[in-house]
Amino acid sequence: MHKKLQPTTEESERLQALGLAVIRHETEAVQSMASRIDHHFARACNFMLECKGRIVVLGMGKSGHIGHKIAATLASTGSPAFFVHPGEASHGDLGMITASDAVLALSNSGETSELLTILPLIKRLGVPLIAMTGNQNSNLAREADVNIDVSVEQEACPLNLAPTSSTTAALVMGDAMAIALLEARGFTEQDFAKSHPGGILGRRLLLHIADIMHAGDEIPRVNVDASLRDGLVEMTNKGLGMTVVVDADNIVAGIFTDGDLRRTLDLGVDMRDVKISEVMTRNCKMAQADMLAAEALQIMHEKKINAIPIVDQEQQLVGAINMHDLLRAGVV
Repeated sequence: MHKKLQPTTEESERLQALGLAVIRHETEAVQSMASRIDHHFARACNFMLECKGRIVVLGMGKSGHIGHKIAATLASTGSPAFFVHPGEASHGDLGMITASDAVLALSNSGETSELLTILPLIKRLGVPLIAMTGNQNSNLAREADVNIDVSVEQEACPLNLAPTSSTTAALVMGDAMAIALLEARGFTEQDFAKSHPGGILGRRLLLHIADIMHAGDEIPRVNVDASLRDGLVEMTNKGLGMTVVVDADNIVAGIFTDGDLRRTLDLGVDMRDVKISEVMTRNCKMAQADMLAAEALQIMHEKKINAIPIVDQEQQLVGAINMHDLLRAGVV
């Protein structure tokens, strides 16, 4: 087995200095992008806004990796997009591009052969061609309907060879485009949630109380005439840390929780004789099944409670939910 060697103080300082130099170079590259948010940027965004189809992103090598991310960001923020590998495009994948699309091509040099090979075919389709290059005099820049300058003074690589600052600059410019389009389209949190149903925001904005509440025989429920003992048995059997107290018409009269039990014990009440209606919490907070689960969470936080009855428009009990249900659903 190889021993894990602790770097000397001198080696550690040198490695830190190298890391800081990379961050400094890339920060400067990002800052230089601010001056490139100009009429070319606005024209590129307008092409994408007017696109009736999808935004097709092209790029080779490291530019391809950045292109994948830009396409994903565009698609998740309201601008339908997908990535096509330029090398595969000339072997059949170009058929994925239609006359209603727009093309966003990434190349730092602007002379990537795989891109230049398919340029005539893209031109023949008559689709808008947006280029993102580091060379304004390149063939790709000249052939594009609009070119976005993402050039950098030098790469963060000490050899000035490995794509580092240039890929960061292109990524930032892609993000700037995506968010500008998001704002221009009036894209909302609800729209974002629909494209991210598995994420936390998606669950908060799409999951309703009805999707996770306990219903039917799972609801802890006793009649107003029930004894406290009956209420405790119901709480134990249903395991929600509370029981709802209802009248003969299934209208919620109150709730009895673990906290109510502690307060009842502190009062020295004879638990064998008392009715649950005498010690329950009246005018309890309730929610409705069509509310978002996140709204139930907000109510629980504000009222400092761990469970809540769910009622219909007539205040009849239809379900129950507690904090554990929200945790399991990923809302918390």
